[in-house]
Amino acid sequence: MEHENGSLDKTAITPALVSRLLERQFPQWAHLLVSRVELDGWDNTTFRLGDEFSVRLPSADGYVPQVDKEHRWLPVLAPQLPVRIPEPVARGEPEPAFPRPWSVYRWLQGEPATVERVHDLELFAHDLSVFLAALYEIDAASGPPAGQHSFFRGGPLATYDAETRAAITALADRIDASTATQVWEAALATEWRQAPVWVHGDVVGSNLLVVDGRLSAVIDFGCSAVGDPACDLAIAWTFLFADSREAFRDRLRLDHGTWARGRGWALWKALITLANDGAGAAAERFGWRIGARQVIDEVLADHG
Repeated sequence: MEHENGSLDKTAITPALVSRLLERQFPQWAHLLVSRVELDGWDNTTFRLGDEFSVRLPSADGYVPQVDKEHRWLPVLAPQLPVRIPEPVARGEPEPAFPRPWSVYRWLQGEPATVERVHDLELFAHDLSVFLAALYEIDAASGPPAGQHSFFRGGPLATYDAETRAAITALADRIDASTATQVWEAALATEWRQAPVWVHGDVVGSNLLVVDGRLSAVIDFGCSAVGDPACDLAIAWTFLFADSREAFRDRLRLDHGTWARGRGWALWKALITLANDGAGAAAERFGWRIGARQVIDEVLADHG
């Protein structure tokens, strides 16, 4: 579907469109099969291109700044990380058929992480914490500060204060609103007082690839930024639990305030998901282990 301003929505981004773009801009790849991927994201629409590549196109105009950010910074980050991350191969130019920049990447082997595919959650939590610890150690001095391009991942949690409180009010008959407010206010009472670090910004199962149950790659750095790492901790409640959560916490060795903000990020996401997605489809798309209602319970119980 094309909107009045000429902008395409996600449903209009099809394999046929990608094939036409390739024919005009990268004819050397035009003969390759364009196929849909198993679990597509929301910010971008991704296709597999032959056996060696993938094509990633912003699903809306608001995601366009992520294209140049990934082309600029992924080659810098990749050599310093313990698992593979996307490798940009080419940048497509906007044209009338698709008026946004887009990207060709090297294909990464692996499947999105699910509890069924991860045989040892504690080992998986360790692998993920090793990745994040390495990311946080990379020189961030010239990286992009958190902002609209990262949807404020890495920025102040207070950005979502009004939205979170409204969701708590709207869900008061379904959740423990009093405890949820306590968790949220405890998160807001803390701040990151160290030097800004690189953050991934969207650490969910759908962005973590596994091979034989082990973490093999981390994808989708569209929400990456330099700032507070608390946003990366939400997976402790959306995917991990019990011993695996403790393994994750122990390896990262972040302070109590950062974990409080991590709970805040998980709570915010679960609240708005529950308020806006009664069918639960969003939690599945994120690669969460449990639904939004259960995430809220996990966060509140962990706070206690």
